[in-house]
Amino acid sequence: MKLIIQIPCLNEAETLEIALNDLPKQIEGIDEIEYLIINDGSSDNTVEVARKWGVHHIVSFPKNKGLARGFMAGLDAALRQGADIIVNTDADNQYCGEDIQKLIRPILDGEAEVVIGERPIDATEHFSPLKKKLQHFGSYVVRKASKTDIPDAPSGFRAFSREAAMHMNVVNEYTYTLETIVQAGRNRMAITSVPIRTNPELRSSRLFKSMFAYVKRSMLTILRALMMYKPLLCFTVVGLIPFLIGLGIGIRFLCFYFTIGGSGHVQSLILACTLMIMGFMTFIIGLQADVIAANRKILEDVQYHLRRLEYDAFSTSKKEETVSEKSDGLS
Repeated sequence: MKLIIQIPCLNEAETLEIALNDLPKQIEGIDEIEYLIINDGSSDNTVEVARKWGVHHIVSFPKNKGLARGFMAGLDAALRQGADIIVNTDADNQYCGEDIQKLIRPILDGEAEVVIGERPIDATEHFSPLKKKLQHFGSYVVRKASKTDIPDAPSGFRAFSREAAMHMNVVNEYTYTLETIVQAGRNRMAITSVPIRTNPELRSSRLFKSMFAYVKRSMLTILRALMMYKPLLCFTVVGLIPFLIGLGIGIRFLCFYFTIGGSGHVQSLILACTLMIMGFMTFIIGLQADVIAANRKILEDVQYHLRRLEYDAFSTSKKEETVSEKSDGLS
């Protein structure tokens, strides 16, 4: 059983070594532990720090591509290296490395495919009261959108089985945390959470410039993910609003028409027809989006099988190379 711990990095030279030193060197049930960093266009000596420490794998982007792209690149590299379990953590040592064994335990026991670390949000001192409330509210929205019971959706401390990682697709360029939960929940993956500890803050978050920007982008991410996986429901709800308003105005016009006559209320009839047509057309768009979503599921299945063939072939070749090197050394 091989575990690869991946760490997305953007100018993390000052904190990376602290985070790496906190990671476990051995875990019961795991035969190999390897470490991987994703250098997302760092301009400092992040890569040199990683190499000096002894990180096994380094994925580098010449230019910053964002947290979501870095996360997917890390999954891809870890799968190619034959990882059975992939853990994602932060370079600022936000999460307690010792809790990785707790994080991967549900996967080792066959109880889950995706595990999210639940931070003690209310007890975290460097979180402002507003941020705590927004974290809880955001997690509530994600739970409703994904039909899961994950209490800490924004947590980046998470573990994926090999099968779950091969199914992951992140189209959002902002962050992977919310979309992957919605995706896992809607695709009926076994997903759970475990309580974890956090370390004192070493630096402020770089993911968002203000709380308003964080809320706005998070809501857009959730809405986009929900529209991808439940488009008919989304467009039906949106279309019902103008349709019902138009229906109400139409009923009002009919009441006037059969009592005092429709003279002077033609504008209401035009408005009612316009709103009802808008609602109906939105529903038709939802039907088209639902057909596209069905095709996307087929493409995801094709992509999964291609990934499986590619990653398994790559892992097999790597193992054969290792065995060959050992044989040469013995001879």
